[in-house]
Amino acid sequence: MSTQSSNKAIVTVGTAPTLPYSHAVKAGGLIYTSGVLSQEASGNIVPKGDIKGQTKAVIERLRAVLTAAGSSLDHAVSVTVYLKSAGDFAAMNEVYSGFWPKDPPTRTTVVAECNRPDALVEISMIAVPTGAERVVIHPASWIKSPSPYSYAIRTGDTIFLSGLVSRNGRDNSVVTGDINAQTTVVLDNATELLKAAGMTMENVVSSRVYLPDGASFQQMNAIYRKYFSSSPPARATVVAGLAGKDYVVEITLVASSAPRRVIDDGRPANPNLSAAIRAGDRVYLSGMLGNTPETKGDVGAQTRETLARIRRALDAAGCSPADVNDAVVYLTDIKSFGAMNDAYHAFFERDFPARATVQTGLVAADGLVEIMFTAGCAGK
Repeated sequence: MSTQSSNKAIVTVGTAPTLPYSHAVKAGGLIYTSGVLSQEASGNIVPKGDIKGQTKAVIERLRAVLTAAGSSLDHAVSVTVYLKSAGDFAAMNEVYSGFWPKDPPTRTTVVAECNRPDALVEISMIAVPTGAERVVIHPASWIKSPSPYSYAIRTGDTIFLSGLVSRNGRDNSVVTGDINAQTTVVLDNATELLKAAGMTMENVVSSRVYLPDGASFQQMNAIYRKYFSSSPPARATVVAGLAGKDYVVEITLVASSAPRRVIDDGRPANPNLSAAIRAGDRVYLSGMLGNTPETKGDVGAQTRETLARIRRALDAAGCSPADVNDAVVYLTDIKSFGAMNDAYHAFFERDFPARATVQTGLVAADGLVEIMFTAGCAGK
C-alpha cells in the first residue's frame, strides 16, 4: 500500500508500524527502506541465534517491501548491514550473496547493536524503481570485490559508493597502516571510483565515517580535510566495529552531479563538514547532536535539541520535516530507544521517514544520540 505525503509516497506492507518510521518512502526517484530485523508478525525475532536464518528472513522481508514500492532486490543501489558480531560476517555473506548473483548493490557493513538484543542483523536499503537507470561503476584496472558488493553504482545524477576500507582495488590486498595511512588509501580509492564515473571529490554530498577507535577522530579529520578543503560534504562520524580486523576506518560516500550548494544554518563553520548540502532537489544533512550543559545525561532532551537544530537546517534549505525521506539514528545506549522515540515522534507527528536505529559510540563524549537525515524538496 502506498499513500502520498508532500513530495513523498509512504509505502506500507501489511500492518503499519507502531513506531515512528515507515516501511519505505518513495521520493525523488529513490526508494528508502527502514532497517529491517528478522521479525515475525508477533514481533518475535526468529530464528533465534541463527545468523544465516535471520539474514535470509531480513532480505526476504526487504524483497516484499521493495515489491510493494514498485521495485525489486535487483534494483537496490545501496545497502547498509548492521551486524551484532563481526564473527558472523562470513555466514551473513554466504546467504547474502545468493540474492545477488550479478551486479550486487553497493554495501557498507559495520558492527552495531540493534534495538532488539536477540537480533543478529539489521539491513536497510536504497533502491530505484523498476526500469530506472542503475549503472555499476568499476575502474578498468580494479578486480572484482571479494565480497558481494559493487564498489559504486550510478542512477541519474547520483552515485552511491560502498563503504571503503584500506584495500588495493587492483589486487584486493589489504593496505595496512595507522589511521593516517588508511584514511589516505580510502579517500584515494574514492577519488578513483568517482573519476571512473566522470566526477570528483567536489561532487561528494554526504559522508559516513565509521571508526573502531574514537581516539583516532582528530587524526582522521586532518587527512579528510585534505580531500575536502572547501565546502565539505554533510557527514556523520560514529564509533563502530568493522567486519575486518585489519581496518581502522571505513567511509561511505554519496556524490551528485546536480547543482550543489552549502546550506548555512547560522552555526559557526566546521572545517570537517557542512551542516547540509543541497544537490538539485535533494538535501543531505549532517549527523547532528544536541549535547549541551542543559541536556547532559538526558537522551530525550538531547533528541529534542538535535531535532531543533535539524529543523533550522531544513528551514535554511527551504524544506520542512514533512520532506524528510530517510533517517539513521545512532544511540549510545539502545535502552534509550523509547525516550528517543517519544521526542522523534513529536517532531514528525505522521508520515514518518524510513529509519534505521542502532547502538554505536559517538565522538562527542557527552553525546547520547546523533541523527542524520536525507530530505527531498522538489519544487521548493
